[in-house]
Amino acid sequence: MNYSIQRAEITETPILRFAGHNFEPLPTGALYWRARQTLLVADLHFEKMASFARRGQMLPPYDTAMTLARLETDLRRTGAKTLISLGDSFHRPDASSLLTNADRMRLDAMIGAINCIWLAGNHDPLVHAIGGTCLADFELDGLSFAHEPRKGKTGLISGHLHPAARVLMAGRSTRKSCFVHDNRLMILPAYGASTGAINILSPPFAGLFHWPSLEVAMLGRDRVYPVPVKRLIQG
Repeated sequence: MNYSIQRAEITETPILRFAGHNFEPLPTGALYWRARQTLLVADLHFEKMASFARRGQMLPPYDTAMTLARLETDLRRTGAKTLISLGDSFHRPDASSLLTNADRMRLDAMIGAINCIWLAGNHDPLVHAIGGTCLADFELDGLSFAHEPRKGKTGLISGHLHPAARVLMAGRSTRKSCFVHDNRLMILPAYGASTGAINILSPPFAGLFHWPSLEVAMLGRDRVYPVPVKRLIQG
């Protein structure tokens, strides 16, 4: 299969071509749209651990700070002027009220410096009060952006399913979060520090993609790697 991930001419960041546009997938799970100076992320799930802690589960509520630090680094690294968060930015509708003062200040500083577009997710369907623009979905340059993937919608970039790939090579298997697309639908990996991942061969992904056109890019420590579809395994 001819994969569309190539080396950029100037940097070592790979290029992911989707629906006629070039994107730079980052090892954090963010996707940089250089032509629009826009950073896309999915499933931040701010305050997930704090939500669990409120229900009596003894979990360290530091995930928001870790996710914010990651996001600040990616924004600084790319120089993005716009952030599009593809839903589930917060783990529950009232989670923005659970932010610590320090995290709220960091988030306010980010929102004050760039254009932030927050799309509604199943965890945070309501408009929040942290600034930026809250939308159900969004369209730009022939592309659509929404939280949940939909079969048959051309040029849709989404999140929600937290995709991961498990590959078998040289008798050993590796499982990592991944970008996955068939040039009609792209699903981003979950960006939040406390999020899990679902194998793209699992039932939630069934029927979403045109399999002969499937392309998978797995997150590595320092870069993103194309994965041969024939190497994918369950688990």
